[in-house]
Amino acid sequence: MISVVAVCGSRRRMSYTRKSLELVLEAARQEGVETELLDLGAVDLPLYHPDVDEQGDSARLTRIVRDAEAVVVGSPVYHGSYSSAFRNFHDYCSKDEYRDTAVGLVATAGGGSYGATLEHMRSTIRGVYGHTVPEQVGIRRASEKYDGDTLTDVDVARRLEELGVAVVAEARRLHPEAVSE
Repeated sequence: MISVVAVCGSRRRMSYTRKSLELVLEAARQEGVETELLDLGAVDLPLYHPDVDEQGDSARLTRIVRDAEAVVVGSPVYHGSYSSAFRNFHDYCSKDEYRDTAVGLVATAGGGSYGATLEHMRSTIRGVYGHTVPEQVGIRRASEKYDGDTLTDVDVARRLEELGVAVVAEARRLHPEAVSE
């Protein structure tokens, strides 16, 4: 069976990135796949050290990503790029985790700019052989799009749903053997 994992690069308790990824995963579940959310704010993941193979939860987290047919990565926009939490996790990952994996991208901005964040994520995912889908989602002024836990912007909701459907479709194309399981 196809598995879709979302990686939340926000450490905030009331994260708009996490809420957005949950909507992507819900759309993926509607396509009949298994889903899981990796909340980087709730794991033990020390600063990556290239001379130490495994630290904290790194082995478990990278195994989950490696075993998934699709991954959706999400990050808040920090200084025109992705968060340090996402970067640290991504440093633990290699081609082994992302090769032949469908990847979706989500960036949530406090202001209006998220383009560079999506481009940085896309570039680093390509560097580890991930297959990014064209349906990526950037959310401007994310705090204005949510009322508590409820996304109130119908266009953003549609785009997040389309992203969930797109990563499942790409995962099925890349892994036809998992479709028949």
